[in-house]
Amino acid sequence: RIKQEWNFILECQKKGIPQSKYLKNGFVDTNEKIFDSYGKTPPAQKRHALLDEANKEKNKFIFQLSGEQWTEFPESLKEQTYLKEWHVNNTLIQTIPGYIALFQDLRVLELSKNQINHLPVEIGCLKNLKVLNVSFNNLSSVPPELGDCENLEKLDLSGNMEITELPFELSNLKQVTFVDMSANKFHSIPICVLRMSNLQWLDVSSNNLKELPEDIDRLDQLQTLLLQKNRLTYLPRALVNMTKLSLLVVSGDDLTEIPTDVCESTTGLKFISLKDSPVETIVCEDTEEIIESQREREQIEKQFMKAYIEDLKERDSVPSYTTKVLFSLQL
Repeated sequence: RIKQEWNFILECQKKGIPQSKYLKNGFVDTNEKIFDSYGKTPPAQKRHALLDEANKEKNKFIFQLSGEQWTEFPESLKEQTYLKEWHVNNTLIQTIPGYIALFQDLRVLELSKNQINHLPVEIGCLKNLKVLNVSFNNLSSVPPELGDCENLEKLDLSGNMEITELPFELSNLKQVTFVDMSANKFHSIPICVLRMSNLQWLDVSSNNLKELPEDIDRLDQLQTLLLQKNRLTYLPRALVNMTKLSLLVVSGDDLTEIPTDVCESTTGLKFISLKDSPVETIVCEDTEEIIESQREREQIEKQFMKAYIEDLKERDSVPSYTTKVLFSLQL
C-alpha cells in the first residue's frame, strides 16, 4: 500500500499535479480520475495558464494610469512602495509627488505625454532606476540630483520644447546607453552627455545646434547619432574616429562642409542627409496652441524616423542592399 501510494505521488509530480489534488486530510487519495482530469488539459492550455499566473504576479509590481480625468496621482499610491514600474501617460498631471523617494525598488518611470512641469529633487533617491521617460511634458530644466541615479540606462527628455541645458552632475550617469533630448532648445551638446562613456544612442534632432563639439569622438561607444533639424553648417572630422558609429542622420540644407571620409566610410556607416520641409506659418494668437501643434508634428516625425530606422536595420540582413546610403527625403 505504501509503495503504491509512493509511486502514485511520483506520477502526480511528473504530471505537475499539485499536492492539494491528491492529498485529502493528509492522506493520499489514489483516485485515477485525478490523472484523467489533468490528462484532458492540453499542454498549450497549461502553458497559457502558467503564463497568466506569471503575468498576474508581474502586474502586482506595475502601476498604470492614463486619461485626462487625472490631474494628480491617487492618494493610495504612497502606500504601494513595493512597485517597480510606473506607467503614467496622457494625463493632466503637473507634479510628481515628493514621496516618490520611498519607492526604492522602482526600475521604470514612464511618464510621457502629461503636463509635468518639473522633476522633484527626490528623484535622486531612486538608486535602482533604469529607465526615465518624461518625453512630451512641460519641463524646462532637469535637477542636478538626477545624476545620483547611478544605474540609469535610458533617459528620454524629448518633446519638452523648452530645455536648454543639462546639469554637469549628469556626468555621473556612466551606465546610460540611450539619451533622447530631441525637440528642445539645446544650442550645443551638453558636456555631461559627452562624459556618458557607455552611450550608444543619442538623439539631438530638432534643436538649435549650430555646431558639434570637436571632441565628440569621446563617445567612442556611440552607434546612432540623430542630428536632423538643427542649424549645423559643417560636421567635424572627429566623426571619422568614431569606429562604432553605424547611423548618422543630418539635415543637409544648411550643411556646407562634410568630411569626405564620413560619406565614403568603409566601416559600414549609414550617412543619411534629409531634406527639411519648409516651415509652415501658423496664424494663431494663442502661444500654447502653437506649441501643441509643434509637439504633435514632432511626435509624428519621431514615429516616422523610428519606423525608418527599423527598416534600415532589417536591410542589414539582406545582402542585396548597400551599407552606405546618401539621399534626400522630404519630411
